[in-house]
Amino acid sequence: MAFESLSDKLQNTFKKLRGKGKVGEKDLKDAMREVKLALLEADVNFKVVKDFVKQVSERASGSEVIESLTPAQQVIKIVNEELISLMGGEASKLEISSKPPTVIMMAGLQGAGKTTTAAKLGGLLKKQGKRPLLCACDVYRPAAVKQLQVVGGKLELPVYAEEGNTDAVGIAKAGLKHALAHSNDVLIIDTAGRLHIDEKLMNELKEISAEVHPTEILLVVDAMTGQDAVNVAEAFNNELEITGVVLTKLDGDTRGGAALSVRAVTQKPIKYCGMGEKLTDLEVFHPDRMASRILGMGDMLSLIEKAEEALDMKKAEELEKKLRTQRFTFTDFLDQMGQMRNMGSMQDIIGMLPGVNRDTLKNVNIDEKRLSHIEAIITSMTPRERELTDKLTPSRKERIAKGSGTSMTEVNALIKQFEQMQKMMKQLSGGLMGRKGKRRGFFGGLGGFRR
Repeated sequence: MAFESLSDKLQNTFKKLRGKGKVGEKDLKDAMREVKLALLEADVNFKVVKDFVKQVSERASGSEVIESLTPAQQVIKIVNEELISLMGGEASKLEISSKPPTVIMMAGLQGAGKTTTAAKLGGLLKKQGKRPLLCACDVYRPAAVKQLQVVGGKLELPVYAEEGNTDAVGIAKAGLKHALAHSNDVLIIDTAGRLHIDEKLMNELKEISAEVHPTEILLVVDAMTGQDAVNVAEAFNNELEITGVVLTKLDGDTRGGAALSVRAVTQKPIKYCGMGEKLTDLEVFHPDRMASRILGMGDMLSLIEKAEEALDMKKAEELEKKLRTQRFTFTDFLDQMGQMRNMGSMQDIIGMLPGVNRDTLKNVNIDEKRLSHIEAIITSMTPRERELTDKLTPSRKERIAKGSGTSMTEVNALIKQFEQMQKMMKQLSGGLMGRKGKRRGFFGGLGGFRR
């Protein structure tokens, strides 16, 4: 997970501070030295680290910390605020043209994830009610056009392409005309990349930009390339005048330095971040939420947003009624498991909870394969067996085990777990009713986090 090493080091540093009743200047100096080393090891740009530590040190040396009743908390608060400022302060919205279509040009080196990100962005904008058109202008990389057509097809997005045409500028112009003719209010142009920055690449990008006048030029940067990502961003910005950055592979084993350096070096906002391989795994970049994750404070807002997007509230109400009548079945169990899996990996979901210790999380082994086995067992049951109408006799269990490719032991274990869950649900059903029978709602506990 991104920032894991940095997060661990910063949390250890602050743990030492919390152990002190009073924080003196030497304590602060030692803490700032550890913060500096942690940032450098995370591949954050040296100048950015130097300025960051200086800013934090100046604020932390003031009376607001030294005279505070909880000095360690004050230091953490300052670090949190400066991290947010370093990454841009607040989420930067995509600029929408007052005269459609809004033209978004994707740029970046080969392998950064431009084509997939173009489709992901199109899918995100489609959910917001837009009518995006993808335009295939990478005429050099083998199968680049086909790749865009495939990922676009999965999201049911139209793709403009001209097979065999090597004139990227001409394709971009034709794509813009196509968007105007077909009432597409967003045109996302997937451009070619190179393994390195060269004059030919930049000239082509400049020519495309001059012809279609993009509203946004988004630079797609692979976060796993560390310091090189910052150098790439700086070079592209100097040549092309980008409007924003998309950081990909932030879910990978990356030190996270790019996210903390790109904004400071280019003065251009990080607008989106790629958090997984699924075509839905593109998120708006929120500096405050990312800072909160880095400092181990969790990210409840993102978790609630994931829940609201993935969970079917109508089904939740139906489940609540079943709980009150104590009729929780295998079908309900399967449905709830599917909705939870739509939110992403269980490890990531738990990691967003505030107060979850990272060291504890490392020892939690969530076997995603085991979840697939459970799904296979339940889907191997007949509809009547799932609804608990027919008793699961030994011969039925044997049939289910064979049908799901599992063993009798696994089937029996699931049934036992399910029976325990049923008991728990019966107890829970009583708590779902407020005074005088007033319904509180199955997801009522999330109410305080809704905006």
